Amino acid sequence: MRFFVFSEENGGKPSTISLEMLTKARSFGADVAAFSVGVGSDTYFAALGAHGAAAVHHLDPGDTLPSAAAAAALAGLVGPGDVVFFGLTPTDRDVAGRLAARTGAAVLSNAVDVKVEGSTVSVVNEIFGGTTLIETAFTGPGPYLVVVRPKSFTAAPGAAATPAVHRVESPSTGRAGGARIVSRHAEESQGPSLADASVIVSGGRGMGGPDRFTLVSELAGLIGAAVGATRAVVDSGWVPYSMQVGQTGKTVKPNVYIACGISGAMQHLVGMKDSGTIIAINKDEEAPIFGIADLGIVGDVHQVLPRLIEALRARS
Repeated sequence: MRFFVFSEENGGKPSTISLEMLTKARSFGADVAAFSVGVGSDTYFAALGAHGAAAVHHLDPGDTLPSAAAAAALAGLVGPGDVVFFGLTPTDRDVAGRLAARTGAAVLSNAVDVKVEGSTVSVVNEIFGGTTLIETAFTGPGPYLVVVRPKSFTAAPGAAATPAVHRVESPSTGRAGGARIVSRHAEESQGPSLADASVIVSGGRGMGGPDRFTLVSELAGLIGAAVGATRAVVDSGWVPYSMQVGQTGKTVKPNVYIACGISGAMQHLVGMKDSGTIIAINKDEEAPIFGIADLGIVGDVHQVLPRLIEALRARS
């Protein structure tokens, strides 16, 4: 049994989810290879190797959208009994779907764990908003395609850092590979990355409006935290979608998560419930957020936050 991990290059580095998946794959003690899409560099390949990739199959798509070429190339590499990990990202899911169509393989998505017993590969998923776990086993010869939810595994280096790099020629895909990238836009952001932050301060509808949401940003700035938000806040246009935490936003797992004016709808809890320490501030003592909070403050967030900010400023 061989494991392949799809890795898309972001800003010259492997995606965080690909390093998480490589760490998990190497825990099975099997052959692990990364399938890399991007420009590539020695530093980039070394990071993949450090997290478990003994080999890297590298495809540089140039200015072409990578999904069609990546799926075609992967179809020529994987075979029966192989396991292919993809992250829950747009490109990864696109490639997984195309690879499934080319190989006739099954895809199990939104995995929070993967188990291997002998030749049997099974995937653990959360259903009913994360309240119930189910385990589904692949049948048939494979390959087995698994789409993994971010933060399901912890990225940890600990393997050889010099993988064998194999250049992959971009295969002909006809009209499917005809789309070109004509420009790129990187969304401006301030402070730590939400996906990788160790401390996150998030605001919900209880903040009252975009003008009052600045209290969340102010607190985050004082403690070096990233800023998050609920879907209701994003849908209302107070902050951009890139800040959304939840089932249809980002899945986060910081050491500390401070929920301000967040009631605790299941859609939001799914994206942050595995945080190390959860601190909730809400005036409704019956709010569901208190059911998972390690520390709860029952009070008006518009009174609690200014006092907290004032105390922090006094200490600095």
